Amino acid sequence: MDIKEQNQLQHVDLAIVGGGLAGLSQAIQARAQGLKVALFEKETYPFHRVCGEYISMESYPFLESLGLPLGEMELPRIKRLQISAPNGKLIEQDLPLGGFGISRYLLDYRLSIIAKQNGVNVFENTKVSDIQFEKNKFIISANNGAFSATAVAGTFGKRSNLDIKWQRPFTSEKPTSLNNYIGVKYHVVTDFPYNSIALHNFENGYCGISAVEEGKYCLCYLTTAENLKKNNHSIKEMEKNVLFQNPHLKKIFSTARFERADPVTISQISFEKKGLLENHVLMIGDAAGMITPLCGNGMSMALHGSKIAAGVLIPFLKGEMSRDEMEKKYEHSWNATFAGRLRTGRTIQSLFGKPAVTNAFLSIMKPFPGLISKLIRQTHGEPF
Repeated sequence: MDIKEQNQLQHVDLAIVGGGLAGLSQAIQARAQGLKVALFEKETYPFHRVCGEYISMESYPFLESLGLPLGEMELPRIKRLQISAPNGKLIEQDLPLGGFGISRYLLDYRLSIIAKQNGVNVFENTKVSDIQFEKNKFIISANNGAFSATAVAGTFGKRSNLDIKWQRPFTSEKPTSLNNYIGVKYHVVTDFPYNSIALHNFENGYCGISAVEEGKYCLCYLTTAENLKKNNHSIKEMEKNVLFQNPHLKKIFSTARFERADPVTISQISFEKKGLLENHVLMIGDAAGMITPLCGNGMSMALHGSKIAAGVLIPFLKGEMSRDEMEKKYEHSWNATFAGRLRTGRTIQSLFGKPAVTNAFLSIMKPFPGLISKLIRQTHGEPF
């Protein structure tokens, strides 16, 4: 693309590729500082995402600071944790910090409205196919045209076409215990304590259930692609043959009322380490690194990551630091905040999935609730 063509492109200070929690919160923060912001989302709000839909209370003040009136939304407060082994053995205790439940259908939609009202250019139904860095600015190619930007944030989630195009290392790793998962989510109505979250383990996976808005519950599980393959690539068959071996899951699936017959699904989920920068694009949220859902803190990490990124992107875009300084500060701050949590998450993940190991681990842990609380704290942070 020549200079004349570049000059004709719509230019923004910050382009954000991906309209999930990291992207929307990043956009609202940048726009609040008077920056010109464009956000690209391939879907149209509101829509469902595969997500556990539990948010640690560490994110509560931050979400309210974005303009989301959580106190008026009558959301369930979650204070108790249940964990069951595949054989049904159950442990239960208070959550150190606690959290609240809200569906991504509602949360992302409400944040998108705030972003639009604040002046963010939100391009829905827009798929970005390429991002090029040329002459100290970016050229973004999308299905509805091309744009230029001074800075770009990659907030496109767990795996995208850009990950493949850029040949990010985690996309080409051979299948391992960290990179070959599928996620499945339903919304159900069922009889379960409104103030609790449960993690029910089964062979090569685990399933979470917790309340969201309007008396509904999020029922979401993670398992290996191999589990699905062994059951003729049938989700229903896999649930019957594998998940139902845990008596708690069999009861939930057998008695709950499902809002939709078919779940929302995602494949090729990876918990491998990811880079924080790709050709000067700052990766935020799941694009930067995923904590295992067993730790229940991915949504808070996406939100907190956006605040860390805003802390360097805004000064850079206001001419207060160089691009190189901005990138180095982002990497340092992100790693200082999240690297330890991700390591702990991978360790915890390794203790679950195999029935014999999980059954034994939970039996050993049951008399030591303080140790369980310590593990939870190591995957969570303080209010930010």
